[in-house]
Amino acid sequence: MRPLETLPAIGLAELEERAALLTRVDRKYLVPLDEAGWLVDTLAPDAAVLEIDGRRRFAYESLYFDTAGLSSYLRTAYRHRRRFKTRIRTYADSGESWLEVKVPGPRGSTVKYRVPHEPEQSGVGAGRDFVDGVFSRHGIAVSSAELRPVLRSAYRRFTLVIPGDSRVTVDTRLRWTAAGRELRLSHLAVVESKTGSAASAADRHLWRRGYRPVAISKYATGLAALRSDLPAAPWRRVLRQHFACAAKERTND
Repeated sequence: MRPLETLPAIGLAELEERAALLTRVDRKYLVPLDEAGWLVDTLAPDAAVLEIDGRRRFAYESLYFDTAGLSSYLRTAYRHRRRFKTRIRTYADSGESWLEVKVPGPRGSTVKYRVPHEPEQSGVGAGRDFVDGVFSRHGIAVSSAELRPVLRSAYRRFTLVIPGDSRVTVDTRLRWTAAGRELRLSHLAVVESKTGSAASAADRHLWRRGYRPVAISKYATGLAALRSDLPAAPWRRVLRQHFACAAKERTND
């Protein structure tokens, strides 16, 4: 892979101005690490890479919340119209944290709401009114008081901005933990294109390479991989093809 240091940089403020994409269409791909490198090389002539305080790769940590009955998970598994995802996203390099709620938008898009979160708070805490407000706006009959931590995920990410104001994120060193269990995907990358509607250059390159979008959610797929008792129809193919190796890695650790 071409070193990220050779690409022009884009700052966070400019990225948010050009391609914040809080309402967007996401397409996710699971590819071997060397194929992720090939994609970067292919996009490099036109791409810029996000740089913050001299860093171009960032450590992310997410703590996902759900009800005791796993309402968020089950609504996603059964493609409920009023599904939701609630998490605390922490940027480990800076310590900055955000409380985020994601809900379905029009025409297959995703809408993300977020507010700053105090890192020392392990729960939703002061953000309850924010979460309840989003739930009420979208007709989700769940109270923030019902939410509890269920799953942690961690990974390394870099972000490319390409013409058309679309973004591509590449996540590696993927790891999930829940209820004392852990799994890792060290041989794969999750490549995600984030666009307003039309397919991006990254999508078209991947399609020509033979890759197609896959159903994967860092929360739902990770929890399904750790808990075989849960319904997992939307992610069964991904679990069988890719997460079986993760289970083997966990056993050998």
